[in-house]
Amino acid sequence: MTTITNWTPRDDRQVEDAMRRGASRRELLQMVMAGGIGLAAGGAILGRAAAALAATPVKGGHLIAAGWSASTADTLDPAKASLSTDYVRCCSLYSRLTVLDPAGAVQMELADGIETPDAKVWTVKLKRGVTFHDGKTLTADDVVFSLRRHLDPQVASKVAAISKQMTAIKALDPATVRITLAAPNADLPTILAMHHFMIVADGTTDFSKGVGTGAFRLERFEPGTRSVMSRNEAYFKMPAPLQSFEFFAVADDTARANALLSGDVHIAANMKPAQLRLLETQPGVVLERSIAGNYTNLNMRLDMAPGDRADFVTGMRHLVNRAQIQKTVLRGICEPGNDQPVPPSSPYFNADLAAPVHDPEKAKALFSKAGVLGQAIPIVASDAAVGSIDMATIVQQAGAGIGMNFQINRVPSDGYWSNYWLKAPVHFGNINPRPTPDILFSLLYASDAPWNESHYRSERFDRLLVEARGSLDDTQRKQIYGEMQGMIATEAGTIIPAYISNVDAFSQKVKGMRKSPLGNLEGYAFAEHVWLAA
Repeated sequence: MTTITNWTPRDDRQVEDAMRRGASRRELLQMVMAGGIGLAAGGAILGRAAAALAATPVKGGHLIAAGWSASTADTLDPAKASLSTDYVRCCSLYSRLTVLDPAGAVQMELADGIETPDAKVWTVKLKRGVTFHDGKTLTADDVVFSLRRHLDPQVASKVAAISKQMTAIKALDPATVRITLAAPNADLPTILAMHHFMIVADGTTDFSKGVGTGAFRLERFEPGTRSVMSRNEAYFKMPAPLQSFEFFAVADDTARANALLSGDVHIAANMKPAQLRLLETQPGVVLERSIAGNYTNLNMRLDMAPGDRADFVTGMRHLVNRAQIQKTVLRGICEPGNDQPVPPSSPYFNADLAAPVHDPEKAKALFSKAGVLGQAIPIVASDAAVGSIDMATIVQQAGAGIGMNFQINRVPSDGYWSNYWLKAPVHFGNINPRPTPDILFSLLYASDAPWNESHYRSERFDRLLVEARGSLDDTQRKQIYGEMQGMIATEAGTIIPAYISNVDAFSQKVKGMRKSPLGNLEGYAFAEHVWLAA
């Protein structure tokens, strides 16, 4: 029987959480001793405690944060969330059964514990006494309703493909839910920590009020413009330090940086390399860099010309100058990519998989073999996909040197994801980090993946995905995932030249921001933890 429960006192992250809540040194010592930590380790924790107690969260204040992506299709329905602005709102208004801590480990949120004898049948015990913003008490019926929504085609959930494995979701009693999968999946607790699996009240059809169990209540929501939220005093955890916060998107990177420098915002998220040289020299500005797995990729649809010709796709792999992209477009704020989505920070990363060598002459021979040399080939790019316009320019210049005529079709950010992404024959994507290879592959590369950017299809890949998903042997899973990464790198129509490091910039008045491998702004859950110093 595999059991996942709440943190134990032995976990120094629980001690650190207690520090954030203002626990005394005596209380911290009791926690350390109750957890059985050795004197040396306990001393180290208390040493950190002593330093952190000097930075006790300040209650109150209104924080203003600027993200980088928004759309008139912004939503408060977690099942349909797709942009960073959606994720920030969802993390503030709703809660999940589980969450991932800054180290990427599963912790409980609305669940009090999760058990399974075989990775196929899972029993979820819920915390008691949790209430929604409208005063309704959380029950198993809310969880059942929330999870079943993803199976309804009418909902158009972004994680419908992942959710299909849940063949039965049943409330055993008001505080217990049983989830039965079609096949074993050892990653279910991690999957439930995805933003889309936020829990909403049973029967919810109107999401305009954002009623959840989260740390904030919705005050105002203007799709594509801004959101305003206020602290939920009845939050089942400790209420957030902030009294309220406002979040909106400024797509232009320079404008976002200038808004921070002028004092119009406290946080400017996801700053690009071009702005970092300016920001890093400014007093009162803090830069937080975290290594994550987000990336901008060049996609060639394998079911449309010219991507339906294998030699064209292979030629593009050798034409793209990855080193130049990493150095000039991303200014070194990245890690080298090898054309598959699992980042080096993952324990499943295939370090033996080398990226194709930049070889324009080889690319030229392959283009000629494919019958496309000299043809005009549009590449759709947009500011919506980080660095894609500059990357397209590098590809265009390299192509010109061998007689290829790539034409950059620069389109507006607004509407890019609905009108061009997944649709244009050659275009760019921008993928946020995901915690497991299974989630990445299920969303992006399985034959039925909802975001299958190159329309990749492989029966063997699909079989391997199911095999790895159900295995409790981590060595076997690593071997399978390594093979799958190789298949993507050589068979799919996606080129991933680099894994982009996240850099958020904020005023020195902002305290409590923690690094996260899950994306910018603490994996979009920053609002619950930060505060404004006096």
